[in-house]
Amino acid sequence: MAVPDLRTRIVGALSDLGSASSDFDLNKSIQPNNLTQTPAAVLVAFRPVLDTVILTKRSARLKHHPGQIAFPGGKQDPTDKSLTDAALREANEEIGLPLGIVDVLGSLPTHQTVTGYQVTPIVGILTQDFEPTREEGEVSEIFEVPIAHLANPSNYRIEGRYWRGQLRQYYAVPYGPYYIWGATARILRGLADRLS
Repeated sequence: MAVPDLRTRIVGALSDLGSASSDFDLNKSIQPNNLTQTPAAVLVAFRPVLDTVILTKRSARLKHHPGQIAFPGGKQDPTDKSLTDAALREANEEIGLPLGIVDVLGSLPTHQTVTGYQVTPIVGILTQDFEPTREEGEVSEIFEVPIAHLANPSNYRIEGRYWRGQLRQYYAVPYGPYYIWGATARILRGLADRLS
């Protein structure tokens, strides 16, 4: 897709303010009690040269969400002036994304995680290509998924598994060998609804 067309399509999708989402959306009987919400941000990076979105597989050694598929991102540090700065800094650290090559177009509504993060998805288009380089302590793999796959709501499904004795449902959007689920799939599903 040509960059101006992609940009126009994304800007249009972001103009729909929508509402916040959470890991509890599909589990109304399970609600957080006094869950602290730590501000965090992730980068939904569109790579027009390949018509893809960049994702990572988290290291199995991490405390939170080990081995899961995620956007580059993390909690907002005191040195970050904004959530956008946090997302860009984390993407630079995790995948070697140069700070000056992202055209930030806006953000999606926040997503509350079961682990206590209030995540703001920052959306941007890369203005130049780059060679991804993973931060080995946090990222085991960097991969990309076609925009067409992620923008199609019919590729998403609701699945479930037992956790702490209760069935928990969640969104999933598998792609090849990658099982994209949970918060990442929920954020992508919200974006797919806007893009379709």
